[in-house]
Amino acid sequence: MIGSLRGLLAAKQAPQIILECNGVGYQVETPMSTFLELPPIGQEVFLYTHLQVREDAQILYGFASDGEKALFRSLLRVSGVGARIALSVLSAMSVSDFHRCVRLEDTARLVKIPGVGRKTAERLIIEMRDRLDRASGTEGGRTAAASAEPRNEAADALVALGYKPAEVKRLLAQLDTDGKSAEEILRLALKRVVN
Repeated sequence: MIGSLRGLLAAKQAPQIILECNGVGYQVETPMSTFLELPPIGQEVFLYTHLQVREDAQILYGFASDGEKALFRSLLRVSGVGARIALSVLSAMSVSDFHRCVRLEDTARLVKIPGVGRKTAERLIIEMRDRLDRASGTEGGRTAAASAEPRNEAADALVALGYKPAEVKRLLAQLDTDGKSAEEILRLALKRVVN
């Protein structure tokens, strides 16, 4: 198994790149989140990788963070989800945003991803709920909480306090959260619940 690659970026044409490592050019498929972070051609690149061996092909997938790789592997275990859909999910949202969608049961956001219909979105939520703890919540060395938007941090806090994801979604939809910190949003939400 090839777990990671470090080498010079020889070519890139979304979503594929060629990474030259000691004279060998590896063709690697990447999600757009990783592709957009790539340096110019000729620069050194490090990618976490997943090698998929099929009857008709061996395909190498590359990711900027270990969290993306872990989520990709988890998505592959969901029935009806293949590598194309898993790459689409990672191209459309960060690891922490995907985790938040699952916790809040936000099928509306998931169905906007190319290749993901309502049934697939519902299956993703049901099957990934149990795997959230095992998937990494880090992005490039930053924790998911540190990179989250204030509204999403407040939503996570409300879920941690025992509110159901659907309740949290309805509650936050009623609030004006623009420009407010997570603490301010949380206070507003709790006042609304108490009153």
